[in-house]
Amino acid sequence: MKELRIRMLAAVFVVAGVLSWAGARLWNAVGTLPRVPLAAPIVLALIAVVLLATALSLRSRLKAQRERRADAKGVDPLMAARAVVFGQASALVAALVAGMYGGAGVFLLEFLDQPARRDQAIYAGISVVAGIAVIAAALFLERVCKLPEDDEHNGGTAPVA
Repeated sequence: MKELRIRMLAAVFVVAGVLSWAGARLWNAVGTLPRVPLAAPIVLALIAVVLLATALSLRSRLKAQRERRADAKGVDPLMAARAVVFGQASALVAALVAGMYGGAGVFLLEFLDQPARRDQAIYAGISVVAGIAVIAAALFLERVCKLPEDDEHNGGTAPVA
């Protein structure tokens, strides 16, 4: 598996943000701008919590395995690979979604004097923060599941065996 690149995630975020900002300007000129749902930051935060909990669980199980404790539960390589794939997919989607809400939020900064638009800007900002939390948790999960010998051989990321 290839590692996530922060540069690529940042590019997705910026491109989505610019397109979202331009789309928000165009949509506002034509009619009413769509609302930022209150559920958006909540769902992103829940995904970040799941990723973080998975990473912490795997890290403690791997540590117990390395220390050869008798009560250590093994880590199934397929489960670790699935966790990494889930983390990578979540990070890519979070970069896209956070960029979209970030672009809309930047557009809404012009209308902070209107209470409804101010609330939408706040929801968009919280969504961006939650999206960044998803990306951070996914990167942490990827680092937890990285094999030490991969650094020496090919620099890729593979699930722990």
